[in-house]
Amino acid sequence: MSAEANPAPEAGPRPRRLTYAAALAALEGLALVVGGVWILVLGLTGDPDDRQQAVTGGVTLVVLALLPLLAARGLLARRSWSRGPAVITQIMALPVAYNLLQADSMAIPAGIALAVVAVAALVLLLNGETTRALGIRGPGNASQ
Repeated sequence: MSAEANPAPEAGPRPRRLTYAAALAALEGLALVVGGVWILVLGLTGDPDDRQQAVTGGVTLVVLALLPLLAARGLLARRSWSRGPAVITQIMALPVAYNLLQADSMAIPAGIALAVVAVAALVLLLNGETTRALGIRGPGNASQ
């Protein structure tokens, strides 16, 4: 890839919006790790209906946590590739938040929190200042 196809990020300090977006992505990743480890431990030490399903669910959540954690690290390092995984994470979080909001339980506050974090992260990630800091050019601007 040429340097023109993948421009260098702007020099200078990292914008706060980019730092906040990275923090929200890292928060989601850490929540997935905690949830995955919790399900895994309960599956191994408790009395689940299906031990294999509990272990598989826990391991799956821990592996899924890699996406937002790697995206957060890339955002902090101002890598342009990191915005894609971060946006994908937020888009995947919105249906989960919706399902939590449909429950008649203690999951409703969790759904509200997840929806707020996902929308806030999307706004931060799609902001023009963040895009410029990551060196991402919009369509039709590749030759500039």
